[in-house]
Amino acid sequence: MTPRSELLAGRSVLVVEDEYFIADDMRRIFEEGGATVIGPVGSVGDALKVIADTPKIDGAVLDINLREIMVFPVADALRQRGVPFVFATGYEQAAIPPHLRDAVHCEKPVEAARIAEMLFGRSAR
Repeated sequence: MTPRSELLAGRSVLVVEDEYFIADDMRRIFEEGGATVIGPVGSVGDALKVIADTPKIDGAVLDINLREIMVFPVADALRQRGVPFVFATGYEQAAIPPHLRDAVHCEKPVEAARIAEMLFGRSAR
């Protein structure tokens, strides 16, 4: 399912995912919906650098485990900037630290349309 273009048009979405095919698929689908995709990036260090260097990030999709390193510092950096994000992962919600458990959590496989709705839909505002 392709995300509705009214949700994504003009948005900048950071994709933090270390699995090439998943990252590329998300990138393609978000771009088809009119978003500008930042990344995809596949490591915590690269993601933190992108966040520091990119003035406009409207939302983000985060895989929890990036090459055996947990993505939580990235989530903290996004939260400090007020950027909404979604955890898209195979991990259960119990793996998320308590201070981040209020973030949206989707178990893989996820649909880009569902992620767009969670980030930018009416209920997300």
